[in-house]
Amino acid sequence: MTVYFIGAGPGDPELLTKKAERIIGECPVCLYAGSLVPPEVVACAPEGARVMDTAPMTLDDTHAEIVAAHARGEDVARVHSGDPSLYGAIAEQIRRLRRDGIAYQIIPGVPAYAAAAAALGQELTVPEVGQSIVLTRMSMKSTSMPSGETLENFARTGTTLAIHLGVRALREIERVLVPYYGAECPVVVAYRVGWPDQMFIRGTLSDIREKVRAEKITRTALILVGPVLGEITEFTESALYDAAIPHVLRPRVATVASER
Repeated sequence: MTVYFIGAGPGDPELLTKKAERIIGECPVCLYAGSLVPPEVVACAPEGARVMDTAPMTLDDTHAEIVAAHARGEDVARVHSGDPSLYGAIAEQIRRLRRDGIAYQIIPGVPAYAAAAAALGQELTVPEVGQSIVLTRMSMKSTSMPSGETLENFARTGTTLAIHLGVRALREIERVLVPYYGAECPVVVAYRVGWPDQMFIRGTLSDIREKVRAEKITRTALILVGPVLGEITEFTESALYDAAIPHVLRPRVATVASER
């Protein structure tokens, strides 16, 4: 048997990959993170499948289910939100699977920051405005961060930030980032991206905390910070499609007008 770690995307069942939907539809056992993955995402599980919401379960509980499925020779769909490689807590699960000789595969999914950018209708890498994205999180009550991975260190780069688990730390985020980005730097708080009640709150580092408080949002939100989130109309176009700049797939400079 095989355990499939499946990225469910941010919540919209239509953002499942074809491969993810096929595998969920074939597995006799489906364990899904119900706090972040809606039941509609796993509705494609086969009739009679053992489908369990792992939100109230411990790591020992979920692993026991997998071991039992292994003994029965049944594949397991282990469904996580977003993409499993980002804050999916799969490393500790994989360690146990390797210890017990249980095979596994990882099926990628749409990460929340990408789904948020799509819903906002914009690119996050605008030429000469922002060309990098830092994916990070606030410590809060979760595990501590490595010593060098501080919000201040990332802020020194001035790059676009995608901050997970930080909606309750907006005061601290403002305090750390304003000296580097300025009080008027654009911020977007993306709440429950891909769910029917998704919400996007636009503001600046100086006013986003009050706007979020007014909406009473305390969890399940991604914070995007950076100049690329503003109203940008003047920027240099990418060289990718520039007729004057040839590359290996377009070796000749395009001719604007042919002579006759």
